[in-house]
Amino acid sequence: MALRLETGTRLFAHRVQKVFFSSFCEIQGGILMSSSLIITILLFLLGLALIVKGGDWFVDAATWMAEASGLPQFLIGATVVSMATTLPEIIVSTMAAAEGSTDMAIGNAIGSVTANTGMIMAISLIFLPVAIRMSQFAVKGVLMVVSTLVLWLLCRDGVLSLPESLIVLALFVAFIIENIRSAKKLSAEEHTDGAAVVDKSRKALFKNLVLFAVGAACLVVGSNLLVDNGTVLAQLLGVSERIIAVTMVAIGTSLPELVTAITAIVKKQSSMSVGNILGANIIDITIILPLCALISGDGLHIAEQSVRQTVYLDMPMCALVAAIAVIPTILHKRFTKLQGILLLALYIAYVFVTVRI
Repeated sequence: MALRLETGTRLFAHRVQKVFFSSFCEIQGGILMSSSLIITILLFLLGLALIVKGGDWFVDAATWMAEASGLPQFLIGATVVSMATTLPEIIVSTMAAAEGSTDMAIGNAIGSVTANTGMIMAISLIFLPVAIRMSQFAVKGVLMVVSTLVLWLLCRDGVLSLPESLIVLALFVAFIIENIRSAKKLSAEEHTDGAAVVDKSRKALFKNLVLFAVGAACLVVGSNLLVDNGTVLAQLLGVSERIIAVTMVAIGTSLPELVTAITAIVKKQSSMSVGNILGANIIDITIILPLCALISGDGLHIAEQSVRQTVYLDMPMCALVAAIAVIPTILHKRFTKLQGILLLALYIAYVFVTVRI
């Protein structure tokens, strides 16, 4: 009897120990998981901050160098400045492509255009609808819609080949030519001499060389942090890289456009925000993915598990919000608050569907 009692006691103690040990391991595992998640999120945000600030420094220095070289002001505005706010997207996607993270590269490029139009432009139109100058809007607006449709059609087989990349790059060249033409016309209308007066002292030279180097370093380091930790974050949360790319990364790299939009709303100059978004979207569409395809060497291949969502959800939504932003505006010669509400509603629905599937 005593032996049975002792054996029963041992079995009970063993079971208690086993349950306690399992619970302890689960708690420890949960703590480690939480710690890893927090560290990953912090590194992700650090990468984002480095990209945004590094981009500012890099572009400021590049603009100074262009002005100091004697280039006409309209040419600088049409090239260097027009690419300023898209620099984070360009760097992140090309770095992702170089590391083989094609979902991150594609998701960031397409997601940024959708976020720019469906969220940032929508906010501008809701708070400050505006009339437009058709001479400045029509060509760029049509070019944005055409670019999204062309990219979608070319990628329907899951690959953007090198010859197809050249077709998309041709649209970028058309955008730059149109940008230079319109900027030159505007410069002539304002009777400017086309040259900016800049400080060319040694102090200014040293300052801008440092800004250029530090900005470039921040962009590279920040992009690595963003891509690497974006991938880890996807694994920790149990979602695909594509979801992280089209939501968190895309919105994060669109922060410069968001800042511009908020500033424009405060100054009651929403046309400035809209013009910036149009240019940024065209550059995102026509240069990022072709560059990624060239970096990959044999074209840009959409990951097999993401082809369906990318080709039948992300790209069509990108084209849809572009069409809603452009076509009614050309027909009525102004933006409306209703457009903004519709765009924002579509974007919220898109994000909801994206994280659910």
